[in-house]
Amino acid sequence: MTKRVISYILSGILSLIIVSGCINYTNTGTEQSTPVPEIESKEPSNPVSGYTDFRNPTPKTSEDNTVSSPVNGPKKAQDKEYPIISYSAYEVMYNPEYKIPRWVRYELLASETDGVWSRKGLKFTPDPSVSFPQADDSDYRGSGWSRGHMAPAADFKWSSTAMIETFYFTNCCPQNLELNSGQWSTLEKKVREWANRYGSLTVYTGPIVLDNAYGTIGYNKVVVPDAFFKAILAGEQSIAFVMYNHNNNENMQKCAMSVDDLEALTGIDFFAEQVDDFENQVEATFNLRNWGL
Repeated sequence: MTKRVISYILSGILSLIIVSGCINYTNTGTEQSTPVPEIESKEPSNPVSGYTDFRNPTPKTSEDNTVSSPVNGPKKAQDKEYPIISYSAYEVMYNPEYKIPRWVRYELLASETDGVWSRKGLKFTPDPSVSFPQADDSDYRGSGWSRGHMAPAADFKWSSTAMIETFYFTNCCPQNLELNSGQWSTLEKKVREWANRYGSLTVYTGPIVLDNAYGTIGYNKVVVPDAFFKAILAGEQSIAFVMYNHNNNENMQKCAMSVDDLEALTGIDFFAEQVDDFENQVEATFNLRNWGL
């Protein structure tokens, strides 16, 4: 067989391959390649199923805009005793298993809502004075979650020591970035406004872990909360809020509830230092109008 014949045969085979490939491409309209697996979103549409059920009951509103608790039944007792850390201006009940606080508590005076001390240059760090497990910066780095203050730094501009102490990881939770800089930040500003209005407040803030829909982050397995709460007492009135740990665009009124309702959800007895009769009366209702909502 001559070289010319062999060349013709090879050229014909190559042409068939090219034509076949073009026909395949034309018929499918897509390039044949190895399929890329889809990445499932870590953020469920309804991360806190218990919270939705909890807030569904329609509370009774009186003519003076006072809302009574829709939740019936006794308050739940705390399921565990956790260590309490006392700092210069706030205290933390800390959960060493989750590496996040169970709650933080502090009093905020009108005179403390502003000050000269700035958070500039401060970064979160483990508290060197405690021996139990804590998160560190590597847990948050690249996780997609922000380092969310529970006792906000802006409430402690009046003291350099207190400001520094708010940057311990014992005061920190993984928080959705949009929530942290959005609706949650708005609520924190409202707290300072209310302190100016009423002279002083007692504030509890913390995470809610129900379904643990978001799992954990980092080597230390820091638990990502499903939601966050605030409970606020001003004189003879109180109010509480719960916000999902996602980009929460709900208005403040929808997030509000009685302290009794929050206690039923979290199992925490807030303002336990108050006389029982006073505590029971104050925590059972909340008046949106008194809080400018």
